[in-house]
Amino acid sequence: MSASDDLARLHSIEVSLEARWPETRIAPSLERISALVDALGSPQLAYPTIHVGGTNGKTTTSRMIDALMGATGLRTGRFTSPHLESFLERIAINNQPIDGKDFIFAYNDVALYLDFIDKKFEHPISFFEAMTALAFVSFAEYPVDIGIIEVGMGGEWDATNVVEAAVSVITPIGFDHMAYLGNTLVEIARTKGGIIKEGSMVVLARQELEVATELLRRAAEVGAEVAREGVEYSLLSRSVAVGGQLLTIKGLGDTYEDIFLPLHGNHQGANAATALAAVESFFGGQPLDPEAVHAGFAAVTSPGRCEIVLRDPTVILDAAHNPHGAKALAQTLESEFTFDTLIGIFGAFADKDVVGILTELEKVLDTIIVTQSVSTRAMSVSELEAIAKKIFGNDRVVAIDDLEAAINQGITDARASIADESVGVVITGSVVTVGQARAILKRLANKSE
Repeated sequence: MSASDDLARLHSIEVSLEARWPETRIAPSLERISALVDALGSPQLAYPTIHVGGTNGKTTTSRMIDALMGATGLRTGRFTSPHLESFLERIAINNQPIDGKDFIFAYNDVALYLDFIDKKFEHPISFFEAMTALAFVSFAEYPVDIGIIEVGMGGEWDATNVVEAAVSVITPIGFDHMAYLGNTLVEIARTKGGIIKEGSMVVLARQELEVATELLRRAAEVGAEVAREGVEYSLLSRSVAVGGQLLTIKGLGDTYEDIFLPLHGNHQGANAATALAAVESFFGGQPLDPEAVHAGFAAVTSPGRCEIVLRDPTVILDAAHNPHGAKALAQTLESEFTFDTLIGIFGAFADKDVVGILTELEKVLDTIIVTQSVSTRAMSVSELEAIAKKIFGNDRVVAIDDLEAAINQGITDARASIADESVGVVITGSVVTVGQARAILKRLANKSE
């Protein structure tokens, strides 16, 4: 099969998968995914797993665990969501998106089972359930030594919760997806804590008191051993460095100094400590090879998370899609960058807490351009403009319907500044906005070469 044939086949598969229930439409149940993986021979049990849940930092923490595991010499499989530019990004083998041919091979194995299970239940297999099964099969067929599996939404009834994880990780929990997860932090924590398995190890990032209480209750209920940030492990120190930060982390088995992490923000330092504790837990709490720790963290990337994608002017992408994420972004921009002026470009989904997000961003953005992505879930520009003007005031808000036009305007405005002024552009909001912007900026960069 030629490369063009592969691309055509991948496009056909993507269309077929996207015709299924979208991942935002949930019928909370493990019945469908359980039946599907049973029919496939339970591929998710063919290798040990680390299961990563929480509200913010799941994807980056998963990528850090992946990098550390790879540095120890293990073959890794990583499943994350959502994707930025290509749906193949969701399934990574040895820290790289799955090869198109391998994905086609896995899909050909799974496709008939999808149709078979569809007929057995009132609701069909969703896009996310299908992608989860495809990841499990891909990892088993490679085969991998360790699977790093990120929860999609919630935990208890998330499609990924058919794994029997040796280690569960729960990153900071905040308000998001309340229509499905509950309107209080305790309710949300109860659902997310559903990934903690009997007799397993659970690594808990720093949490609000009521969240920590609920997660510890769940751990005690199932007899899981707990490692808590600030107690059993901690980020001892961090300092800003060129291109990232230097960390000292007290792990479960040792203290690791002078770790270079090529990511910005205190929250990323905390994510690194949690990732390290998760890997130590997987190896029974034993110290890790310091060289592997340094090499693993130095190799970490996290696209779309405070990612600098352009210089002159500096353009930063960050998928801050809830108030907790927006607060972390604002703190990072304020503490680790020295811009005189910051221009924001913002597009969000209609079902998100846009007021909460913009309230956090208003603290650091001088002006904001509101726009929208191609997603059908995107809030209209007119709605965004009305909300933004209430928070920023009329003079600091510009509305541009087309995302590419908004990006061009932001870059033009930044370049028009006086010579001795440092102006940055921050593109944020939904993951789709950031992913679409990433592709646009790549195209603009190629044109200028």
